[in-house]
Amino acid sequence: QVQLVESGGGLVKPGGSLRLSCVASGRTVNMYPMGWFRQAPGKEREFVAAINWSGGTTYYADSVKGRFTASRDNAKNTVYLQMNSLKPEDTAVYYCAADRREFISDTYYREGEYDYWGQGTQVTVSS
Repeated sequence: QVQLVESGGGLVKPGGSLRLSCVASGRTVNMYPMGWFRQAPGKEREFVAAINWSGGTTYYADSVKGRFTASRDNAKNTVYLQMNSLKPEDTAVYYCAADRREFISDTYYREGEYDYWGQGTQVTVSS
């Protein structure tokens, strides 16, 4: 079993920054392709970013390109999402997800590609 736990959310002013962390744990811990999704109040969950096993390949939603950066430290079983230049519209619960397959999928932006999900961490961008 794989457990994912997000942390690092909080309240930040517009233009500020936050770094989210997602730690994977369990009896067996592997390097998975990972995704970040978010869900704002009253809206559907949407894709934010994806990263392959090595961290050498990343993908981003158009809404966050140039502002968010995904990275990972496999020695710590941790994936990060650095969020800069935050906007009020970034306010949402952010979730990390893991794909149990070895290679990142061409449909990395789809919720159905991921097998494990964290409980989420709240990010609020407000003045």
